[in-house]
Amino acid sequence: MDNQTVKSARTTLRRAPLATAATALTLALALTACGGESLEETGSGSDTDAGSDSTETGGGDGETLVIGSADFTEATITAELYAQILADAGFDTEIQTVRGRELYAPALESGEINIVPEYLATTAEYFNRDENGADAEPVASSDPEATRDALIELVEPRGLTVLDYGDAVNQNAFAVTEGFAEENGFTTLTDLGKSGLPIRLAAGEDCVERPFCQPGLEEVYGIDITEVDPKGVGTAQTKQSVQNGTNELALVTTTDGTLADFGLVLLEDNQNLQQADNILPVLNDATAENQEVVDVLNELTSTLTTEDLVELNRQVDAERVRAVDAARDYLVDKGLIEG
Repeated sequence: MDNQTVKSARTTLRRAPLATAATALTLALALTACGGESLEETGSGSDTDAGSDSTETGGGDGETLVIGSADFTEATITAELYAQILADAGFDTEIQTVRGRELYAPALESGEINIVPEYLATTAEYFNRDENGADAEPVASSDPEATRDALIELVEPRGLTVLDYGDAVNQNAFAVTEGFAEENGFTTLTDLGKSGLPIRLAAGEDCVERPFCQPGLEEVYGIDITEVDPKGVGTAQTKQSVQNGTNELALVTTTDGTLADFGLVLLEDNQNLQQADNILPVLNDATAENQEVVDVLNELTSTLTTEDLVELNRQVDAERVRAVDAARDYLVDKGLIEG
């Protein structure tokens, strides 16, 4: 998209309020990873130099659609997908990399950002806590439809629109070596629990108290966690520690593109311990009034799968393909934009 010719918007968008110089500076300086609280730590374990591949296409007769992006591989890729498919449809687009929801959620509400690719359950719980306090009863679950309904109820009063969710989902996941799984006949976390084997788990340091990590593995699956090795979520150190036998189980994510490089495979969360963190667009209401924007984003959402994200993450993280190029090739290959 950095070489794309800007096309005028096919339909008229309501102009979003322009960011003040102070706000723009805050947004520009605030760069970090943020994949959502349900991923145990911010980020997905992917490193990237993201946020600069897409450029503001501005100008022309159309208004610029600003897509908000966190600064980790998958967020950069999804922001590129949104920006490029909308640019192909005739809209001027710009990617703004922002630190965390505490900054980009207000910017989305104010109109300084138009669209954010989001994670369903994580976003629902963010707004739930923001609205009802840190100890609010959870509204997210493993049911994506019920979670989306809860999210809509929370954000509608804030002037935000939640579009459809798709099959692409980035959840906490647990991996073992392929040899360990084959030797014991493990395909699910239930299999691991029934084995009664003592398990050392490489994860984030707060795994010991997170309901979707050690407590959930023990209570839902009966897995005997003897130790949590605080090497992070999906980090190279976490995966290497399982590869070399220091630990038996690694906390990663469902869209990790480098598991095969470490000889790891996921065990299925067959009792739905994890929440429904399907990827979906969240827009401010003014932007959502443009039906073409909605239709274009819904088409992308209905096409994108978890497996697609695994491959896109692999290209960027393992092959060092630029996110802008990986996104473009994907959209062309799926027939979503012209080559």
